[in-house]
Amino acid sequence: MRSAPDPSAARARVELLLDPGRAFAAAREAPRGEWFGYVLIFPGVLLIGIVVLYPVLQSVLLSFTNANLLSPARVFIGLQNYRQVFADAEFSTGLVNSATLTAAAVVLELVLGMGLALLLREKVPGIQIFRSLTMASWVIPVVATVMMFDLMVLPQYGLFNILLDRLGLKQFDVFWFGNPLTAMPTVVMMHVWRNTPFFGIALLSAMQMIPQELYEAAEIDGASPLQTFWRITVPGVAYVAMIMVIIHVLWTSNNFDFVYIATGGGPVDSTLVLPVFVYRQFWQNFQTGFAASSGVVLMLALMTFTILYVTRVREREA
Repeated sequence: MRSAPDPSAARARVELLLDPGRAFAAAREAPRGEWFGYVLIFPGVLLIGIVVLYPVLQSVLLSFTNANLLSPARVFIGLQNYRQVFADAEFSTGLVNSATLTAAAVVLELVLGMGLALLLREKVPGIQIFRSLTMASWVIPVVATVMMFDLMVLPQYGLFNILLDRLGLKQFDVFWFGNPLTAMPTVVMMHVWRNTPFFGIALLSAMQMIPQELYEAAEIDGASPLQTFWRITVPGVAYVAMIMVIIHVLWTSNNFDFVYIATGGGPVDSTLVLPVFVYRQFWQNFQTGFAASSGVVLMLALMTFTILYVTRVREREA
């Protein structure tokens, strides 16, 4: 009988990925034979450093200049771009919308993903087929997803509005992407529909790593299903859930294609998010330095959230 995977070993590997300092320390202390593995991954690490670190450094340097696509001249202007960013009303709107979209989408994805994982964990005939079909929404191209939702929210002919008409709610029969009150909830709905299966499969994998003996002991002790869920399942998947939340906060906050293809940031900036704001400043206003400073602010905000969130979770686990 194959032994269950060791959760502590998996957690240690993930922590090494999240903490480069620990990774280098482990490399220094590794036996001589293990250095060959580090030699093999060095080209990949170097490539990632070039692809990721160089653009980041270039963006930071541009953010301190008046760089413009229409002029080759660049002058160092210090923090002027950053003062302009925080005084810009459109940036404030994008920041609030980005935070709203990210919070709503990630919370719903986590809750629904947990429910989906619990359903997929059930041992019923054909469950493997359902597990495979679950990821269908996640692998569909973004453009196809937006087009599908665009058709479903059309006034009079869209599926959602037809259902509203049948329920006697014809006054709500509008084009959801064209209404400031419904555009953002519809964008959130697209994110949730696409990403919930990813949460579900990841949490299901974490659940399968929980020793079955814990559930058997809880059943013998007379624990209710709700007590078993809160005392065994939730702590068992907490670390994976933390990683998933971080990943999807980063993905959702940086997501450009969903909003740009669906609404372009409208109507009247009701769905304007920071990636679309940066795009506008760079490709429509040609303000390279200002766009770079906006991107740096977004990067710093996400880095701050990640550090605080990971620290908080580790304190609770301790």
